[in-house]
Amino acid sequence: MSHISKIELEITDLETLRQACERLDMQFIENQQTYKWYGTWIGDSELPEGISIHDLGKCEHAIRVPGAQYEIGIVQRDRKYILLWDFWHQGGLEQKLGKNAGRLKQAYAVERVRKEARLKGHRICEQKTDKGIRLLLRV
Repeated sequence: MSHISKIELEITDLETLRQACERLDMQFIENQQTYKWYGTWIGDSELPEGISIHDLGKCEHAIRVPGAQYEIGIVQRDRKYILLWDFWHQGGLEQKLGKNAGRLKQAYAVERVRKEARLKGHRICEQKTDKGIRLLLRV
């Protein structure tokens, strides 16, 4: 069964996304034009806004998640990128990334803050807490 959804994350910087993938030991595959999913749309859920049945499985780049059968498609829309994934449990992505791909969202946010801090000359200290990750910036 297919359950294609858009991961609610605005991607404006592919290099930051690549670093987030490295942080999570995932593989960013540049120029891969398709991503693995169930392969057939059965219409049991709504398609993401702006995505047609003919768009499913197609992408500009992809993310391979170790231990998952399915992949995440990186699709360009205007000057931004959206992430499409099939979160059906047998594909394994949600088990690896959490509900709504929370681990990937967190990793992207951390890498984005780290990049901006470096550009402004700040030093960064990262601490893992029981609630997530804390970044401390020092001038």
